[in-house]
Amino acid sequence: MSTTILAPIVLTVLGIIFGIILAIASKVFAVEKDPREEAIGEILPGANCGGCGYPGCGGYANAVVKGIAPVNACAPGGAELAKNIGAIMGVEVEEGVKKVAQVMCTGGGKDKTRYDYVGLESCLAVSRVSSGPLQCAYGCLGGGDCVDACVFDAIHIINGVAEVDLDKCVACGACVTACPRNIIQIIPRNSKKYTELRCSSHDKGPITRKACDNGCIGCKLCVKACPKEGAIEVDNFLAKINYDICIGCGMCSRACPRQLITVDGKVLPPKPKKDAPKKDAAAPAAGAEKKEAAPAAPTAEPAKETPAPETAKAEEKAPEAAPAAEETKAE
Repeated sequence: MSTTILAPIVLTVLGIIFGIILAIASKVFAVEKDPREEAIGEILPGANCGGCGYPGCGGYANAVVKGIAPVNACAPGGAELAKNIGAIMGVEVEEGVKKVAQVMCTGGGKDKTRYDYVGLESCLAVSRVSSGPLQCAYGCLGGGDCVDACVFDAIHIINGVAEVDLDKCVACGACVTACPRNIIQIIPRNSKKYTELRCSSHDKGPITRKACDNGCIGCKLCVKACPKEGAIEVDNFLAKINYDICIGCGMCSRACPRQLITVDGKVLPPKPKKDAPKKDAAAPAAGAEKKEAAPAAPTAEPAKETPAPETAKAEEKAPEAAPAAEETKAE
């Protein structure tokens, strides 16, 4: 038999033998997989964002079945997915608070630069050139690394600053990891009014004023105006909101002289001051008028004048003298 024919036959036989061996080995050494893991994997969104802290959706499903991960750790799936996973695992799921990413910079210092940067449009690249061109060492560089990292199209660069689309954001945390300046945080939205204090500068007031138009200067006026103790505090020249206590009343926004704090995206106007009560100068005059208008008290009638005795005698003689005068004229 020629070598040309023998070689394919040998290879075919070896392939069959090894195939049988592998099939037997897969049965003998098979690892039983929990059907719940497959069920969870089927309902996961498949984004593989890593926001849950595990390598992909498969890793998260495995961790849930093993009891390592909570059933509500998948941010893209939201509360509805958490309920479905809880049903598969046979546990009750508490309704959690929606979380979103927050960029701790308003871009108030984007026009105040130390030099003109020319190079790659990347925050990481910009930050490696003398820590970036901005005077503020805590400002957003606007390179878009967070935009590239977000698979949900929930963050964009607007006017040189990263802005989060709160309706699309699922708090996966990809932007937080991508930001070289660490100015993006994941925060809860547990108050009726969404209050933001978007600043991360720890510089003293005079330095912040030079580097940014509305950066926090640590004046503590917001702390004094807040009716809930501990809802907002100043630490190292930077005010921070405690979202577990904040009720979204907006008093801090009204008190902030830098117009930095917003409620539902708007800066609230200062609270109008109460005018001091003016002295009513017209009060005495009005009182006097009332007194004048009041009816005068009845006075005693004046006594009737009685004619003096001499006057009475003159009046009696007057009629007698009148005819005598007439007679004299007639003569």
